[in-house]
Amino acid sequence: MTPVIGPLLAKINTPDDLKKLSLEELPQLCEEVRSLIIDVISVNQGHLGASLGTVELTVALHYIFDAPEDKVIWDVGHQAYAHKILTGRKNLFHTIRMYKGLSGFPKMSESEYDAFGVGHSSTSISAALGMGVAAALNGDTSQHHVAVIGDGAMTGGMAMEALNNAGVSNANLLVILNDNQIAIDRNVGAIKDYLADIVTSRTYNKLKDKIWFLMGGGTKYGKNSRAIVKQLGNAVKSSLLTKSNLFEAFNFRYFGPVDGNDVIRLVKLLSDMKNIRGPKLLHVSTVKGKGFEQAEKDQIGYHAPGVFDRKTGEIQEDKCYGQPPKYQTVFGQTIVELAEKNPKIVGITPAMSTGCSLNIMMKKMPDRTFDVGIAEQHAVTFSAGLATEGYIPFCNIYSTFMQRAYDQMIHDVALQKLHVVFCLDRGGLAGEDGATHHGAFDLSFLRCIPNMTVAAPMNEEELRNMMYTAQFEGIGPFAIRYPRGRGVMPVWKTEFRKLEIGKGRVIREGRKAAILTIGHIGNYAIAACRELEEAGYDVAHYDMRFLKPLDESLLHEILKKFDKLVTVEDGTIVGGLGSAVLEFISDNNDSTAVRRLGIPDQFIGQGSLEELHRECGYDTQGIVKSVMELLEAGSSSHKSQKEINHEKKSNRNRCIRSNR
Repeated sequence: MTPVIGPLLAKINTPDDLKKLSLEELPQLCEEVRSLIIDVISVNQGHLGASLGTVELTVALHYIFDAPEDKVIWDVGHQAYAHKILTGRKNLFHTIRMYKGLSGFPKMSESEYDAFGVGHSSTSISAALGMGVAAALNGDTSQHHVAVIGDGAMTGGMAMEALNNAGVSNANLLVILNDNQIAIDRNVGAIKDYLADIVTSRTYNKLKDKIWFLMGGGTKYGKNSRAIVKQLGNAVKSSLLTKSNLFEAFNFRYFGPVDGNDVIRLVKLLSDMKNIRGPKLLHVSTVKGKGFEQAEKDQIGYHAPGVFDRKTGEIQEDKCYGQPPKYQTVFGQTIVELAEKNPKIVGITPAMSTGCSLNIMMKKMPDRTFDVGIAEQHAVTFSAGLATEGYIPFCNIYSTFMQRAYDQMIHDVALQKLHVVFCLDRGGLAGEDGATHHGAFDLSFLRCIPNMTVAAPMNEEELRNMMYTAQFEGIGPFAIRYPRGRGVMPVWKTEFRKLEIGKGRVIREGRKAAILTIGHIGNYAIAACRELEEAGYDVAHYDMRFLKPLDESLLHEILKKFDKLVTVEDGTIVGGLGSAVLEFISDNNDSTAVRRLGIPDQFIGQGSLEELHRECGYDTQGIVKSVMELLEAGSSSHKSQKEINHEKKSNRNRCIRSNR
């Protein structure tokens, strides 16, 4: 399907073209932009709801400000599709989140209009403030800096830190709080309640509209009119609202709330605010999914709905009958089973209950499940506090977001050897969300933490058993990382079995070389071994299961048999399984040849998992190729001592069996 580009949008290749439109033409332009987003995302999966809600805001920002000279930073970036369309990328928009196509998030290397690369929450105010201070240091007083941040992202501690710093600066900073009362799931916490208090106070909003009218056109009252009106506004706020204004406490000039889907009003408002110096915050109320009925009604389901019918909005069902479940589903159902048997188990998530399937436990055990908002650092230390009192927190965080709480994991959990179970979802390459969302580093950064157990399941049954094992007393911090998407076992609900910590397993015996894997990626190795066997190569396969503690007894056995190893991991090869094996070989003065497969030492872009695994060289064919190359490199030499010893042992065993 070729997306339709409307007549007004067809004229716009840069924001300068946008400024040539009349004010009255902007609502039509908004509808054309919105229609293009729906057309493309209906067939090419992406983040729909947030971008539909910010179309008018995006048009108004580029109509008033002069990007790229003025800097507009989008927090997270789920809402930046209209921004991409209006900044020279409309003809490539159909490639968004595709392999070698447009990134799903603002990316500095993609466009000069993307002032800052984003993907993780709560960074925009800090970045915009840094740019504003840099401009002041350069003597530039004309440049504007705009941070667009959602109400969900505003719960992140980093956003509060930035507000605190910005409030005592002279930076020409405008923070736009895009308040739609939802992140991916419904927002939670006191800030959400505070914003709702402002938005729903009818009396305050009626008086606020009159006050804003005076501030916008009050010059007839004299040069002190704005100060007078501001004092009046503060008095109204304090008398009609139950709380003082949070943002003014940070020394920001606060304006709003206003209708963020009224493009004409936004243009007039931003035009006025452009002339107000110093830190200021505009609070806009938008509708997530605006303009697409189904997305407005089901804002959680249409955050990133997958493929859907453009006309009816019906989401294309995932044909999963008879297929293996997603690892997320296995986690969600298993934690409920465990929690029903163990009253000390509690679940914690930083605003990802649906994505990680903790919502299953949340529905059945709401008093033992905690969504703490977009606050990964708090989630970890909150879990640590629960652990000190004998509870067993299963803290479920996407691998890429776990990076944000690394200090808390070390200082508050591991140092004190507290029993917190970290369930790291989306471990490894995460697909179309690209570099900001790949869980590439967890194996490496977990392995170097003392007291930490690090495990990765090769299938659904292994995930269940690792979760079961992790609950027992005396274990200390325990991290389980698993990938996005489906496993390999249609029937997976077996009886729980406690695993021996630090013990791997033999998947396949062999003679010529050994493949060592950890996690789901080991299923590629199973397929690779079959292909190698058909080609005449007898190769062993070991699932290490645990990266820490490493199964040293198994490694000793492997090194006695083989002098050629291939390690495979769905994580960076710097510091992961391959590095651990090389360190073990070095420590034991061995000379085994090792080829490491995994994510190379670079940031990987977006694409399907199959495309990215192939690019990185550790799909089935990549493993086959590496094993063949390793074996053929030594084929011209004489048999190694390990091969000779192995053959002698095999012959002895055959003799013993024949004597019997």
